[in-house]
Amino acid sequence: MELLSEERLVVHLDEVDSTNNYLYSLVRKQKPEEGSVVIAEFQLGGRGQMGNGWFSEKGKNLLFSLLIYPDNVEANAQFIISRIASLAVKNTLDQFTDDIRIKWPNDIYWKDKKIAGILIENDISGRVITNSIIGIGININQDHFPEELPNPVSLKQVTGSEFDRDYILDNFVREFFLIYREFQNGNEKAIEDEYMLDLYRINDYYWFEDDNGRFKAIIKEVLPSGHLVLKTLETAEERVYAFKEVSFVD
Repeated sequence: MELLSEERLVVHLDEVDSTNNYLYSLVRKQKPEEGSVVIAEFQLGGRGQMGNGWFSEKGKNLLFSLLIYPDNVEANAQFIISRIASLAVKNTLDQFTDDIRIKWPNDIYWKDKKIAGILIENDISGRVITNSIIGIGININQDHFPEELPNPVSLKQVTGSEFDRDYILDNFVREFFLIYREFQNGNEKAIEDEYMLDLYRINDYYWFEDDNGRFKAIIKEVLPSGHLVLKTLETAEERVYAFKEVSFVD
């Protein structure tokens, strides 16, 4: 089975406000084929989750957005798309280095440093998702980052080598659609299990912080909605959090 249509668009831009915004405008105008990609050398308004910024030096990293039409995904179970994208980034980077993990919900970490981020924006009609734009930034060849950024790292910093960004992008697209086709064939449970196995700080108790203070807990599960379920060490209480309601403590 072909993973991708030969009619998909691959748009290369020197500069853009956001690859997600650009791809969204294409969807509105012409509904490009699934698997269409917009790639930019530089984003004027790169965004992360919940309004966070995304800094990337021009021409050094991978900044792109991918389009899918997951019409069999209900809005309240949309986190499966995040799982697929996270696993695809991890599987891609695994080809070049060790110690890649997924930090809930979908940051990609090398050890305790962030090497990639994902921003997914869905259009919803009724109860189902009509299209999903998956924006991804992967730090590839950047040598230095602004000091105010908490913990960035690039593949070059990890390995000491420069990489062909197009080659890595091609690998990602292949990895993504292998997992996406698995999902379409009904193997959602396997994807959920793999996501849990690859989570950052899984299988032990770590410090977390919410509005009530710090506490030690273990990750119990991630719900189809994307909510994180923690089990506290002190009382064995189960707590459920949406993104930004709890943070990892270094």
